[in-house]
Amino acid sequence: MFGMGFAEILIIGVIAILFLGPDKLPQAMVDIAKFFRSAKRTIMSAKDSLEEELHISDLKEEAMSYKNDIMSASSELNRLTALDTLNDELDDVKKAVKADSPNETKKRPETASEPEVITFEKKKKKSVKLPKIEDAVNVEPSKKEEN
Repeated sequence: MFGMGFAEILIIGVIAILFLGPDKLPQAMVDIAKFFRSAKRTIMSAKDSLEEELHISDLKEEAMSYKNDIMSASSELNRLTALDTLNDELDDVKKAVKADSPNETKKRPETASEPEVITFEKKKKKSVKLPKIEDAVNVEPSKKEEN
C-alpha cells in the first residue's frame, strides 16, 4: 500500500501510539480509514469521469468520421449527377445535329430496286348518275307546304 513495506507501517503505528496514547488511537484509526476511503472514492470518481470523457471523445471522432464519409459520398453523388446532366445535354445536342443534317446518313439499300415508273395517262372520269326529272317531280309535298 502506497509503496510502503511492513517495517514502515510498523514504525508509523508505534509513533502513533506514543503520540496519541491508547485511548485516542482507535478513534484516530477510524478517522484515517474514513479519509482513505473518501480519497479512494474521489480518485475512482475522477478516473470514471476521465474514462467517460475519453469515451465521449471517441464517439465524437467516430461521428466525425461518419460525417466525412457522408460528405464524400454526397460530393461523389453530386459529381455523378452533374456528369449525367452533361451526358443528357450531349445527347440532346447530338439529336439536334442529326435532325438538322441531310438524310445522307441513312443507309441505302445494297440491292438495286426497280425504278418507279411514272406515266402521264389521262385519268378516266367517273360517271355520276343524276336523279331523273320525273322522280323529282313526283315527290309528295310535305305537310308544312299544305298549311
